[in-house]
Amino acid sequence: MWDDLASGFALLTRLPMPEHRGTGAASAWAWPLVGATLGALAAALAGIALWLGFTPGVTAAMVLALGAILTGGLHEDGLSDTADGLFGGWTRERRLEIMKDSRVGSYGVLALLLVTLARWSALVTILTAGEIWALVAVGALARSPMAALMAGLPNARGTGLSHATGRPPRDRVLAGIGIAVLIALIFTGGTALPMAALVVLASLWLARLALRRIGGQTGDILGAAEQLAEVACLAVLAASAG
Repeated sequence: MWDDLASGFALLTRLPMPEHRGTGAASAWAWPLVGATLGALAAALAGIALWLGFTPGVTAAMVLALGAILTGGLHEDGLSDTADGLFGGWTRERRLEIMKDSRVGSYGVLALLLVTLARWSALVTILTAGEIWALVAVGALARSPMAALMAGLPNARGTGLSHATGRPPRDRVLAGIGIAVLIALIFTGGTALPMAALVVLASLWLARLALRRIGGQTGDILGAAEQLAEVACLAVLAASAG
């Protein structure tokens, strides 16, 4: 279990980890725990910032910045590359080539701008309502679609981070989903159910689009899945808080 947890943190964050044996996709069950930890750190920062007198808007920006720092912008990078590739190319080969390119195009910029704006707007409402610890649930639920897409879709490229990580066993994926839902229920109560439902819908839409346009998933698709799931969770929380 320790190796799985350490492997999950090493894969999804920039946090320093003690020496461990990497377990790759076998650590998928622990990814929601990684997300919950990141959510707890974000909630702690938000609580301190609000207590010091920062406005919800500034605090929301600080929360987003902390998330990007802790993950190295891993998921945001995946979102921008996914948008550029899926919508900027006419053939499967060209789309994969665009996704591998480190440069960001107009679709990627727009995706980052719109998704970040949506996350910030929802966070302002959530923080204004004082529901800061709900961010733990968001962090957990947002990491669960990645393992599901890795298990359910073929790797489209045959190289890259997703391919190197491997395909998670189905029981590990189901365990991770169960852990994510349990954490969400603990921190948000009944709101966890519509949050989970919207995450499923967003993930299914992305999976269908990726399968049709590039023939499966890549690390960028997984990053985009996390970002869309996070937006889904925050939107439901903001609606319930408002």
